[in-house]
Amino acid sequence: MNLPTRVKLVDVGPRDGLQNEKQPVPAAVKIELVHRLQAAGLKEIEVTSFVSPKWVPQMADNAQVMAGIARLPGVRYSVLTPNLQGFQAALLSKPDEIVVFGAASEAFSQKNINCSIAESMERFAPVVEAARAAGIYVRGAMSCAVGCPYQGEVSPDSVSYLAALMKGIGVQHIGVADTIGVGTPIKVQRALEATLRHFDVDDISGHFHDTYGQALANTLAALQMGVWQFDTSVAGLGGCPYAKGATGNVATEDVVYLLHGMGIETGIDLERLVDAGQFISDFLQRKPNSRAATALLNKRLN
Repeated sequence: MNLPTRVKLVDVGPRDGLQNEKQPVPAAVKIELVHRLQAAGLKEIEVTSFVSPKWVPQMADNAQVMAGIARLPGVRYSVLTPNLQGFQAALLSKPDEIVVFGAASEAFSQKNINCSIAESMERFAPVVEAARAAGIYVRGAMSCAVGCPYQGEVSPDSVSYLAALMKGIGVQHIGVADTIGVGTPIKVQRALEATLRHFDVDDISGHFHDTYGQALANTLAALQMGVWQFDTSVAGLGGCPYAKGATGNVATEDVVYLLHGMGIETGIDLERLVDAGQFISDFLQRKPNSRAATALLNKRLN
């Protein structure tokens, strides 16, 4: 067991979590959520996406949100940039990091962006080049690294192929994402092993959805391989658009509870994190989608 002693979590709630919400979330609420997350000790926050408001209306206030954050030293604020136009718009907001993405499934790539995996990376090459020239760190996200809603299983060779392409265009860190949450521990380890052919373990993170209740088991499987960075979402924000009624991202609270219970440091105050999750859940008028948060909130009532 090669367990890390410390783990870094990237909270993707403000971006990945809120982007699919049907009701508009005002910029002031998003800013307050970021403030609460950093107050709870989060050092990495994925804030917004510089994508066309036509496609993702929920992120239309991206520049306003970035401008409204009271930035803390030592906290990295990242944004998703789907193309060069989005990157140029993002640049004005001075992000610490940008995120580019690709699918490890040809079927998913064709269905979503009408091009092959290789073509999608060719499109991202100028974005990565521009970001690195501007001194901005580049993180890559590999979606559907375990399963795809259109083709089913995704092979480790497909993951290795995409990881090699991302390395080739200059991506510095790579996230292995089980986008539809179908992965189980052995499958996730195989996807991680395929990624390790091209990236060092210090430059890899896990991004697990909890559709089938496997996200914590998959997190443990990744920890056992020495992976020490993960994407999580406060209050389990974010549905899974490809699996009807399914939950999305694993809740940050649940992962923090797991890690602290294993004696692994995160630098995160769980009680303050629960408060942040309750804040956004209250606004959305639903309960936090986190088992740990629910238990801790119930405990407060007794």
